[in-house]
Amino acid sequence: MAKIRMAQYGTKHGHAAGKLQAMLVNPDVEVTGVFEPDAEQRSKLQNDGGRFADVHWYTDVSEMLNDESIVAIASEGNNAESLDQTEEIVNAGKHVWYDKPAGENWDQWQRVINTAQEKSLLVQMGYMLRYHSAFKQVAEWVKSGFLGDVFSVRAHMSTNIPHESRKRISQHIGGIFFDLGGHVLDQVLWLLGRPEKVTSFLRNDGDSVEPFKDNTLTVYEFENAMAFISISALEPRPVARRFEVYGSKGSAIIVEPFEPGLKIRLCLEEAKGGYAEGEQVVEIDGESRQRTYELELDAFLATIAGTQAPDRPISHELLVQETLLRATGVIAD
Repeated sequence: MAKIRMAQYGTKHGHAAGKLQAMLVNPDVEVTGVFEPDAEQRSKLQNDGGRFADVHWYTDVSEMLNDESIVAIASEGNNAESLDQTEEIVNAGKHVWYDKPAGENWDQWQRVINTAQEKSLLVQMGYMLRYHSAFKQVAEWVKSGFLGDVFSVRAHMSTNIPHESRKRISQHIGGIFFDLGGHVLDQVLWLLGRPEKVTSFLRNDGDSVEPFKDNTLTVYEFENAMAFISISALEPRPVARRFEVYGSKGSAIIVEPFEPGLKIRLCLEEAKGGYAEGEQVVEIDGESRQRTYELELDAFLATIAGTQAPDRPISHELLVQETLLRATGVIAD
């Protein structure tokens, strides 16, 4: 079977090097090259001896977009440029492995998705927690009713970034929540659907460059449940990252750190499914961050080949972005 020819558009996303590495080691992929519009960034990566040093570099984006042999492109520009770049990719008739989030222009994102659907193209978002075994196990318990009726979900995904990075991200409404919130929103909404109401507390509490929001809490109200997501850019390392689900018949907490996600604290009202009543720790094999990129790509390729349905329907990809923009105030709630 011939390899699928893929390229990469952009290199400034935090996951860009890892996504390139996933393509390079995948036996079903031929990486044709990378295009980076910023000449200074391109020169830096060509000469630093890292993963980008030995790849082919396109001198003009048209070389990549007009190459009909290229089936798909990884969209890895920074958050301010990636939506425009993704639209170029879709307009060129290529599938997109798109790293989060999907920009701040809701009308444009809907247009990109509509174009992709008209052209029968896959747009798969790069939310790597979808491919962590612990998150998949919790989702299975929720959707099967194993935990009863879920009434509360809590997620904490903080980081610690230098002032230079805060300045770059400050151009985005919502600050650190805009940058990271989609990862856990992807999980929360997969479990609970569309929230009826979103309330946000987006604060600058760490002497960050204004208007960067470095300390955030967002609250989501559903018909019979609430969810709480806290994300800060100020937390001392090693940062704590947790995911907690509470239902009427049990609870499941992915014990920090949730990457690689090796343990779930499971509490059950009564014994069932091979688990005991009360508290126990469920051991999970877990995956490294790089391994989840590889699993993302495997799913992307399988969907393109028609051997599996997308892991998330396009309606979900739209819902995550809509809710993210509701939380940051770009879309009125």
